[in-house]
Amino acid sequence: MTRSGRLTTSPLSTPAQPLDTLDVARSLVERALKAGADAADAIVVEGTSVGASWRMGKLEDVERSEGRDAGLRVLVGHRQAIVSSTDLSERSLGPLIERAVAMAKAAPEDPYCGLAPTTDLAASWPDLDLADSAIGLDTDALAERAAEAEEAALAVAGVTNSEGASAGWSRSGVALATSGGFAGSYAGTSHSISCSVIAGEGTGMETDYDYSSKRFFADLEAPADIGRSAAERAVRRLKPRKMKSQAVPVVYDPRVSAGLIGHLAGAINGAAIARGTSFLKSSMDERILPAGLDVIDDPLRPRGLRSKPFDGEGLATTPRLFVEDGYLRSWVLDSTTARQLGLKSTGNAARGTGSPPSPSTTNLYLGAGTVSVKDLIADIKQGLYITQLIGMGINGITGDYSRGAAGFWIENGEIAFPVSEITVAGNLRDMFLHLTPADDLTFRHGTDAPTLRIEGMMVAGT
Repeated sequence: MTRSGRLTTSPLSTPAQPLDTLDVARSLVERALKAGADAADAIVVEGTSVGASWRMGKLEDVERSEGRDAGLRVLVGHRQAIVSSTDLSERSLGPLIERAVAMAKAAPEDPYCGLAPTTDLAASWPDLDLADSAIGLDTDALAERAAEAEEAALAVAGVTNSEGASAGWSRSGVALATSGGFAGSYAGTSHSISCSVIAGEGTGMETDYDYSSKRFFADLEAPADIGRSAAERAVRRLKPRKMKSQAVPVVYDPRVSAGLIGHLAGAINGAAIARGTSFLKSSMDERILPAGLDVIDDPLRPRGLRSKPFDGEGLATTPRLFVEDGYLRSWVLDSTTARQLGLKSTGNAARGTGSPPSPSTTNLYLGAGTVSVKDLIADIKQGLYITQLIGMGINGITGDYSRGAAGFWIENGEIAFPVSEITVAGNLRDMFLHLTPADDLTFRHGTDAPTLRIEGMMVAGT
């Protein structure tokens, strides 16, 4: 559901009365201006979540949480302060507003802070179908789904233990108001199922998992399918071998290939560019990926896991090509980083209640290639297929990349046997220029990529 336009402000309700989150946000802003702020914005986030976990045939845990949190940013000249509270009563918010203004007056000046330009604020936005109208499942129903997933996993030959299965449901809402004239809200739901099991015995045990997370219950994968997939993945990893160090083609499974696109997103984030701490800081309009490849951020994808109709500053969101035909075309910007760089915001501001806006992507993905996964590895005589990465050995300034890995060895174009205790290393700039995507892109996360092949990486083993 969405709301937009100019709303009539009403006083904050007492704790015994229901609170409209957008009314709360609007009232916080207006009261901050009356208390001495030159400008202000407020965000109110509310949510309900229910979950159940099941392990070895027994209910392990149930949980339910509800919360509402308000954040207020006030500006006095080029000084700003942010305060937040989970107590929305008048007794709490009155002093909070006064404290925020006092903090802003005492804060150091920041020439780049400020609200988004009023001329760029969203006036309307589409319904992105983010909220499932179906009533959320109760803990008994969620426990049954978790039990079904684990039962299917334990039925797979070779599985010897379980780390548990879980099922969950949540609903959240966001309301944002600014003194520039923006006021809007939206809500979304999430359903999930996951399972993690152990195969083998003694020192030869291996573990793996699978999960599904969707906005709508009807789109969620079946619990039994998730359980079987987790079990089969664990069994496939049994009796891994160690490999000698060598330079070979490396293939990233979609589970881990999205991480590479995440590293790219970090390197083109406006905050890193403004600080000069990105290895791509001087690469605008240069080729950073092979020809024909696009990196797209689509905040307006219906039912997308990170879709949102407006950003954390009230700007309209829109699909954007950050990389087009291999060329870097844009940084990821909010208003503050845009001012630092002499540019306009890309509508990518994200924020919580306790911090100012900062640039972030939404539904980011690398476009699919034209070859199948089978053809992608068909000519590899010796290579590594990665399904798991460990550690974060990434230098954002130089692009140097080194991470622990596990997966499968490729011989003569076929997956041959599992491997572990391997480190893969390279430089992200070179890796990006030498990657080839398969045609198997699916949208399962907030950042997605198809299977990726990268030539000539160093694989360090024994």
